[in-house]
Amino acid sequence: MTEGGEATDAFERAVEAAIAAIPQPFADHLGSVAIVIEEEPSADQLAETGAFGLYGLYQGVPRTVYGADQAALPSKITLFRGPLERDHRGDAALEAAVRETVFHEVAHHLGISDARLRELWGAAGRGHN
Repeated sequence: MTEGGEATDAFERAVEAAIAAIPQPFADHLGSVAIVIEEEPSADQLAETGAFGLYGLYQGVPRTVYGADQAALPSKITLFRGPLERDHRGDAALEAAVRETVFHEVAHHLGISDARLRELWGAAGRGHN
């Protein structure tokens, strides 16, 4: 994003829209979270997660951990432009994928595991991986 915080392309606009769509009170818990965009996940990030590919990555101390507000390092959500753009052509598809990825990583920040997210997506009738 530009210095003034203005999105310069469709991907950055999608990220801004996704962040703006985070419902209250969840958004209130993001004050110490840096949300950044990188082109591709690194080999270390892939190895750390055991994944072959990533759209996003949460790194930090979930809010459910006792004393998390006093964590020495801020939490970080990284969104990976390359994989998201390659797999989701068109503005609407990209916006939906970015929003889902942002919400997924925010859920991790709030202490929700991948297993629980799969349960929640399944209960909502959506086939989330």
